[in-house]
Amino acid sequence: MTSLSLLLWIVSGIALQLAFYLGVGFWRHWQGYQALRGGAAELNLPVMPAGASEEEEPVIAAWSGYRTFKVERKVVEDAAQSICSFYLVPEDGLSLPPYLPGQFLTFRLDVPKVTATEQLLRCYSLSDAPRQDGYRVSVKRVLTPCGSQVPPGRASSFLHDQVAVGSRLQVRAPSGHFHLDRSDAPVVLIGGGIGITPMLSMLNWSLSEQPGREIWLFYGVRNGRELVMREHLEALAAAHPSFRLRFCFSDPLPEDMAARDHRHRGRIDVQLLRMQLPLKPYHYYICGPTPLLESLVPALEDWGVPDAHIHFEAFGPASIRLRQSTATALPSGTPATDIAVTFAQSGKQLQWQPAAGSLLEFAEANGITASSGCRAGGCGICQTTIRSGEVAYRQPPEYDPEPGTCLLCVCTPKTSVTLEI
Repeated sequence: MTSLSLLLWIVSGIALQLAFYLGVGFWRHWQGYQALRGGAAELNLPVMPAGASEEEEPVIAAWSGYRTFKVERKVVEDAAQSICSFYLVPEDGLSLPPYLPGQFLTFRLDVPKVTATEQLLRCYSLSDAPRQDGYRVSVKRVLTPCGSQVPPGRASSFLHDQVAVGSRLQVRAPSGHFHLDRSDAPVVLIGGGIGITPMLSMLNWSLSEQPGREIWLFYGVRNGRELVMREHLEALAAAHPSFRLRFCFSDPLPEDMAARDHRHRGRIDVQLLRMQLPLKPYHYYICGPTPLLESLVPALEDWGVPDAHIHFEAFGPASIRLRQSTATALPSGTPATDIAVTFAQSGKQLQWQPAAGSLLEFAEANGITASSGCRAGGCGICQTTIRSGEVAYRQPPEYDPEPGTCLLCVCTPKTSVTLEI
C-alpha cells in the first residue's frame, strides 16, 4: 500500500467518524424539539416554526368561546364611588393575546335571582394598555333615577356588590373595531362619563409606546367627584410634554374651578376644540353617551374634519352615523315591498317593512323571539345563520359575525332572505 492510499484511508475514517457524531447530535436535537412541540400542543401553547429566530416573540392567538378569569383586585376609582376597576388574571395562568387599545371584553355573568340564576352578557371596554398577564375593565354602577320604576343595572350592580376578589368570571377574547391606530398622526381623545375607559387604554399605550406623539384628552363629567383616576391623569400630563389634559365640568362644584389651565366649565363641544387645538390634521376618537356624539360628530364634519379622521363608539353605536355613511343600497329595480323575510324555525314568511328598523326589531314585532344583548352590534348575541339571501349593514358592527351569519340588531335585508330562527 502506497503512502497516498494510506493517507486516503485515514482521511476517510476521520470523515466517517465526524459524520456519525454529527448525525447523532442532530437526532438528539430533533427528538428534543419534537418533545417540546408535543408538550406545547398539549398545553395549547403557540409553537415557534422551525427556523424562526429565538428572539422573535411568538404570537398568542385569541381563544374561542369563553375563558375563566379570576378577579385579582377591585379598586374604586372616583370620589362618588360609582366606578370600580376589576383586575383580571386568567385562571389557567397562560399568557394572554395582545389587543388593540380601545377594544372591549364580553362577559357572561350568572346573576342570582330569587329561585335561580339569570345569564347576562355585557361588553366592557378595557381601560389599560395591553399586557400579557392580565386585563382591567372599569365599570360604572347604573343607578335608578329618583322616582323611576326602571330597575337599576343588573349587571353593573352584580359586579359592584357580589363579585369579590377571587371571584371567577367567564370572558370572551378582546374584540372591537374602535381602537387607536399606530401611526404618528396627532390625536384628540374625547371621553364623556364612563366613555373615558377606552381613552385610558389608548392614552396609556400611546404614552408608553409613542411618547413623542401629540395627544390631547378632553374628559367630560358633571363635577370633579365623577373623575376617574384624576391623580394618574394629572401625573401623566406633568411627565409628558406631548400630552395635553382638559377636564370639562358641566355642573362643577366650587372647588372644581380652581386656577388650573386644564379645567373648563361646560360640556365638550366643537367651540371648545376650536379654541384649544392648533390647526393640525388631528384624528378624533370619541366615546360617550349618545347625546355627546349626536352633537359633536356633525359639528366636527361642519368644521371640515374628514370622515376618515372621526372615530367613535357610543353607548348604542348603531344610532350614530357619519353623513357620508349610508346603508348598502337595495338591488336596482327591486322595491322594498318585494323583499320577503323567512324565519325558518318559526315557520313564518313576511314581507319586509323598512320602517321596522333592524331585522331584530322586525322579528320581535311579528312575535318571533330572538336572543339579543347590546342591540348595537357589539356583543354578538343575536348572531343568526343566513340560509339564503343577503343582508346589509348601515355601518360595520363592532362584533365580527362568522361567515354565513348576520347580527340581527344592526342589519336589514338586501335581498329576500331566509334566517335560521
